Amino acid sequence: MEAHVGDRIVVRSTHQGEPERVGEVLGCAEPGGGPPYRVRWEPDGHTGLFYPAGTASVVRAEAAHG
Repeated sequence: MEAHVGDRIVVRSTHQGEPERVGEVLGCAEPGGGPPYRVRWEPDGHTGLFYPAGTASVVRAEAAHG
């Protein structure tokens, strides 16, 4: 997985009825966009390090803004 500052991380639930988690990438551990990522999660704005798993995907910042 590759993500950069401003991209959005979407983590799909593995359990029926649980919502997706969505957050904005604030920082990357590696210059090429490798994990872990510092992410600000919606809706409460808490931040933390994120190590992507199988249900995570990236929405590029330019795609998210049109």
